[in-house]
Amino acid sequence: MTTSAIELLDVKKRYKNTEALQGVSFSVEQGEFFGLLGPNGAGKSTLINIMGGLVNATSGVVKVMGHDVVRDYRMSRSKIGVVPQELVYDPFFSVWEMLVIQSGYFGLGRENHGWINELLETLKLSDKRDENLHNLSGGMKRRVLIAQALVHRPSVVVLDEPTAGVDVELRRALWEFANRLHSEGHTILLTTHYLEEAESMCDRIAILNKGSCIALDGKDRLIEKSSWRVAVVTDKLAGSEDLFSAALSSAVVSRSRNSTQLRISRDEAAAKNMLQKLSSLGVSDDKIQLREPTLEEIFLTMTADKVIV
Repeated sequence: MTTSAIELLDVKKRYKNTEALQGVSFSVEQGEFFGLLGPNGAGKSTLINIMGGLVNATSGVVKVMGHDVVRDYRMSRSKIGVVPQELVYDPFFSVWEMLVIQSGYFGLGRENHGWINELLETLKLSDKRDENLHNLSGGMKRRVLIAQALVHRPSVVVLDEPTAGVDVELRRALWEFANRLHSEGHTILLTTHYLEEAESMCDRIAILNKGSCIALDGKDRLIEKSSWRVAVVTDKLAGSEDLFSAALSSAVVSRSRNSTQLRISRDEAAAKNMLQKLSSLGVSDDKIQLREPTLEEIFLTMTADKVIV
């Protein structure tokens, strides 16, 4: 039986009167591109920090490549590389010095310099190798953080909001690099608030909310399992607040000038009732198109009443 890249069993974390994690359990298989989604305050960062050994769980078991992050922390940390959301860096060292120091944390010396040079070239940092980190742009600092996370060649790479606040060019470069790592056999765990990124890149997705895992499945299955579809109404009055009665207002997904999008049940009787109500409001059948919900729409529906600001 193949060892999971990440294994979580009933992981709980309490900070005084706050339960950041309430018994989270799931596993990420080797070679997966896995998405970890959730609103702010859902517990994603706490979970990542536990995986990386920066925070201790109150209870439960966390393993990275089969190594317990508490009992076998040296091995577990050697198997994971975390690219943090925040731009955390030491302003007293150059890019090269920082990567050599990081390499040394894992007992790697001059024999790893070739890999460091390869990282610098791949991430287009070669001309910045002697620059002080303090003098780099935000985008370049983020590239250094990626190199720092990969300097010891970890099996598991965690990307925590890697494209937050970056320009289009860097975002594209980051995803090309992430796809390259994945194709080379690395397990990728991604957190992002850009749900279209997760939808296009991830094999499976876990959704956290208020410290609990409320969904876990392949992205296509999450969509297929939703109890509703979207009806796109393109009637000439579709953008009007007066078009739909109070009976339909709770079903509105979005409204623009020329269309309104509604949640419509997959249940045949309920869907028929909704269409009859639309017809009674003067909307003809040819002005209604049905489509599957997007991952973002499902995510917002699942977390709408539970978001922690």
